[in-house]
Amino acid sequence: MKKVYATFVFIILLTSFGQPFLPQVRAETRTLKIVSPHPESIRNEFTAAFNAWFLQNYNVGVDVKWSDFGGTAGDVKYIESQFTTNASGIGLDIMYGGGVDPFIKLASDGYLTPYKVPDSILGQIPKDFAGVPMYDSNYLWYGAALSGFGIIYNKPVLQKLGLPEPKTWTDLTTPAVEGWVSAADTRQSGSTHMVYEIILQGYGWNKGWQVITQMGANTKSFPTSSTTVPPTVSKGDAAYGLAIDYYAWDEIAKNGADKIGYVMPEGLTVVNPDAIAILKGAPNMDLAQKFEEFVLSDQGQRLWMLRAGTAGGPQKDTLGRMSILPTLYDRLGSTSIIPINPFNLKSTLHYDANTGSAHYAVLNDMIGSMIIDQHDSLVTAWDKIIAATKTQGATNATIEAARATLGAAPITQQQADANGAKWQDQVFRNQQISAWRQFALAKYGNATSLAIKAVGAAQTTAASGQQQQLMYISVGAVVVIVAAGVYMMRRRNEAAEVKR
Repeated sequence: MKKVYATFVFIILLTSFGQPFLPQVRAETRTLKIVSPHPESIRNEFTAAFNAWFLQNYNVGVDVKWSDFGGTAGDVKYIESQFTTNASGIGLDIMYGGGVDPFIKLASDGYLTPYKVPDSILGQIPKDFAGVPMYDSNYLWYGAALSGFGIIYNKPVLQKLGLPEPKTWTDLTTPAVEGWVSAADTRQSGSTHMVYEIILQGYGWNKGWQVITQMGANTKSFPTSSTTVPPTVSKGDAAYGLAIDYYAWDEIAKNGADKIGYVMPEGLTVVNPDAIAILKGAPNMDLAQKFEEFVLSDQGQRLWMLRAGTAGGPQKDTLGRMSILPTLYDRLGSTSIIPINPFNLKSTLHYDANTGSAHYAVLNDMIGSMIIDQHDSLVTAWDKIIAATKTQGATNATIEAARATLGAAPITQQQADANGAKWQDQVFRNQQISAWRQFALAKYGNATSLAIKAVGAAQTTAASGQQQQLMYISVGAVVVIVAAGVYMMRRRNEAAEVKR
């Protein structure tokens, strides 16, 4: 009887006081490991949103651990180096961000795992955009957002300096803008790399190198991260900067469109996917698949386009990026903070992603070794060329020869593509980089000599002209003196005749 009574009392206590008397059951927590060049704002917002979504649907929390090994180029290099010694997997689940070219390369190397997302998601994503694939045909990677590339500029600084607002890439190659351009180190910035690849494909390999070299000569500094370029322009430390669209829009939102402008050169830029992929041997494969699904879903894509704090948007940081879902632009309407619908753009460059991927790492090292590492020598040669253009009488042919020498490429595009297949061979890579540095120093020296020659020829011509002018003046003076003497003699003779 006492036992029954005790049980009854226990039940009464449970029903009276509720949950505090029951053991607390905590949701399981799993770990997802992602390598990404994305800034902290994107990391934090996708971590929070995915964790909430997964907890709601599966009653499991997710601890997302992010890694970055020096921007896109550094992340790709790390992945490649790890797979050379760990062929079955490297302990990472996902590569997220960095454009599309690196993912094409990683896919060709066999470092990605295919996963076809549900048709309800895949059916909303276009297969390609302006010639660039939006996802891999074997589902090895997917575009997770769209990125545009252009020039951010400071309007008051341009007005003060008397410089024009830019319209295209070659506007950053004129002598007047020397020292007023900012661009990140392409060896650590995927977005800056993309600008240079666009220039090469838009103008052609040889002309493109001329543009890139002169732009480099006008560049004040090369920070390690592209995130620092737009603030540098906003502060007035640079007048122009190479920037991905969402960094520029963020600065415009902070400072106002009356101060900061942004242009994507018409016909000479692309809007391309910023991709995501599951790495081979991912230790948390099922979780990685769910994260990929979430990022590509309507719910994940809203994080890019809505203002922080709005329903369905990010919690703290407005991300301001373009979605891969064409229908989302109309569905969000005025609630979206994105000023354009990229799927309505008409004039974009037809970009060859396979070409860009073939020499991705090679191009980074070419620009790094010849333009960034040898910047002082480049600027010295460029200053001499500028001085020659300002010298009256300097021959245009010699000056143009100096420009052509300054921007010459050491190898053809076909050679760069072929080198890409061998670029993980560090002995070969270091030999090429060393040769390019020597090539750069030699061509900058030759360009300097040509510029000096043009000035010297102009000065010689001017001196010769002055001497000839002096000779003419001397001869003229002699003629005048002789004529005067003849005249005076004639007058004397006439006077003598009169006296007679």
